[in-house]
Amino acid sequence: MSFEIARVAINSVNQSLDVISNNIANANSYGYKSKRANFSAVYAGNMPNGAEVSSITETISTTGGVRNTGGAMDAMITDNGFFAVRDNSGQIQYTRVGMFNVDKDGYVIDATGRKAQGYAAFRDASGQLVPGAALGPLGDLKIQTGQLGAVASTKLGYNGNLSAGWKQLSTATFNMDDPTTFNSSVTSTVYDSKGAKHTLTQYFVKTADDQVAVFNSINGNPPQLELTAPVAGPPPTPGVYAPDTYLTFNGKGQLVHADPSVATIPTPLPDPAVDLIDSKYTYSFTPDGGTNPIALEIDYAGITQYAGDSSTLLNEANGNAAGMLNGTSIAANGSIIATYTNGQSQVVGTLAVATFANPNALKPGANTSWMASVDSGTPLYSTPGSATASTLAVGVLEDSNVDLTGELVNLMSAQRNYQANTKVISAQSEMMQSLMQAI
Repeated sequence: MSFEIARVAINSVNQSLDVISNNIANANSYGYKSKRANFSAVYAGNMPNGAEVSSITETISTTGGVRNTGGAMDAMITDNGFFAVRDNSGQIQYTRVGMFNVDKDGYVIDATGRKAQGYAAFRDASGQLVPGAALGPLGDLKIQTGQLGAVASTKLGYNGNLSAGWKQLSTATFNMDDPTTFNSSVTSTVYDSKGAKHTLTQYFVKTADDQVAVFNSINGNPPQLELTAPVAGPPPTPGVYAPDTYLTFNGKGQLVHADPSVATIPTPLPDPAVDLIDSKYTYSFTPDGGTNPIALEIDYAGITQYAGDSSTLLNEANGNAAGMLNGTSIAANGSIIATYTNGQSQVVGTLAVATFANPNALKPGANTSWMASVDSGTPLYSTPGSATASTLAVGVLEDSNVDLTGELVNLMSAQRNYQANTKVISAQSEMMQSLMQAI
């Protein structure tokens, strides 16, 4: 009986050595979770029959250390959840190793070539990304690796302060080549349908205490001439330019409206706190080169006429030139951000994070990954930071959670137990030998 007990115990110690050696071997494996062999007593009826490894548990819920890599496509789940990846056979596996890249076909893959699962950014019927739209279906994440098409400018936002201390001038004397005929100017960049840049220069001319006329110049060309005579008075003087719009302010220096047709100040002035403000007007022009005409909505929301210096707080137009993919990165919310050579960037998808009701019941697999089981429950997918999924830390990877010092102590303990059980067999053998000699 002693022989059998010791033999069973030695087999159990060998199993625990397998677990310990595997932990030590994976002490530097990203995202690895250490395992523990759990012993229990074995009985045959009322008779003791040694010990066995009754279960092997995995410390999945314990997060490993942080390894700084600086990689734009490296990410670590800060607490709860797993990245979902699909292998070549179509099987979905789950991993804590967020080491991603983009292959030659534009798919987001992990270090072993498995395709990352996530939500594609929504595109309209023409294939253009729609910012802020709802996420698409869960599946492989693919990035457009070719050229990003040109987008014509349709909106320009400008605000700041047009100094109330400006000298009053006449629109009849405006000359873009003579700085004494206007109070200030600002230049913006807009794009046509072919992606060519155009320079829009706005010239501001204070015509009254509460009004500023705006003349627009495209690529240094003069503004439009006045072509129609006023209702009363002499016809316009040749060479006199027509303001493209008038900005009217109230006595508090707040914008009342931007209106190309309002050259006189209304009395009494509206109060923006109670009256509607029309801060936009549309400036249309046709660029050279056979491109489509541009109808540019210029919005002066937030512009003021206060005392002091003039300033610019916002000067930004939409649209862009064509560009090639220049790089990709991951944000803390899982967004995959593509950047292009034209300086544009856009969210092209979002990584999914899977959570389980019982993650400790996941089945371990190759490449430091796991597979769902009946006991783990079905995966629940969400974006990082939503539902029960944790946010991401970017530019870092999760280290193994193996306590190497503890494993070495376990190794010495297993060695001692193995030797003790071999002593039992040796002693039993000597006793049997002595008995045989006595007979």
